[in-house]
Amino acid sequence: MKVLLTHPPEFRRQYYGERSLHGLQALAEVTLHGGEVPLDANGLVAAARDVDIIVADRMTEGRGGIFPKLPKLRAFVRCAVDIRNIDVAAASAAGVLVTRASPGFVPAVAELAIGFMVDLSRGVSRATADYQASRKPEVFMGRQLAGSRIGIIGYGSIGRHLAVLAKALGIEVMVADPHATPDDPDIRHVQLDDLLLQADYVVCLAIANEQTENLIDAAALARMQSHAFFINLSRGNLVDEAALSAALREARIAGAALDVGRAPDQMPTPELAGLSNVIATPHIGGLTPQAIEHQASETVRQVAAIIKGEAPVGAVNAEHWTRRP
Repeated sequence: MKVLLTHPPEFRRQYYGERSLHGLQALAEVTLHGGEVPLDANGLVAAARDVDIIVADRMTEGRGGIFPKLPKLRAFVRCAVDIRNIDVAAASAAGVLVTRASPGFVPAVAELAIGFMVDLSRGVSRATADYQASRKPEVFMGRQLAGSRIGIIGYGSIGRHLAVLAKALGIEVMVADPHATPDDPDIRHVQLDDLLLQADYVVCLAIANEQTENLIDAAALARMQSHAFFINLSRGNLVDEAALSAALREARIAGAALDVGRAPDQMPTPELAGLSNVIATPHIGGLTPQAIEHQASETVRQVAAIIKGEAPVGAVNAEHWTRRP
């Protein structure tokens, strides 16, 4: 079996790792993408013309009519949860299996949310930048997390983990999610409008899809309290960035923390990230050794199953898989 690992060298180092690479090489003949930028559709077709399985990073395109052009391809294995840039219907029509990774980054992202809350409340990044620029930092009254109120939008795996951490810190927890109901009596299940009105910290963890596009728009931001902070650890698609920028510039909310945005690779938009009341990180919520090892090693197990002709855990269109080994 021939496998193409699409991660560029830096991505491969950070998001795949040597252990999983060696595991993949023990199963199949592996070709590595040597370019410094992710493969677009045409580049992927050229690189994968002779391979059986593609193991793809989150940036590699799975659209653009690639599947009819790759008659030898048996499976497209995504080393990420998000498969929105894979044309699953086209893969199914061609008989190609598509798989996704499970969210091994849950603790990492939840912990970053807590870190963002501390930083926003106590001005850690702002004071550090001032000291490093030889400026005198502004001394201002901070906010204690204990006794404050967090509103979690989206009660999936990360939302649940964050709720546990927040409760341990003495934070009152509210959740807005039409598809999930907390079974913990200490967690209030509320409508989104009520969450926005009451929360001191609004943490966006909802799934990105057509229904949640621009979920946080001008009207939603207008409901937030002027001292409240907005935190996005989901996807930039959920936020109307022009509305968020206006709310921040006009001090209608106190600040924001962003690990994602509408810039390439789902990075925070530089214009937003550069605002004085914003802290931002370059989409590193899940970038810890444990999280990366979880997803990369899962692709190795998926490839092992595919080679045996078995649909692995994480397959999304197994019923249409006709190009079995």
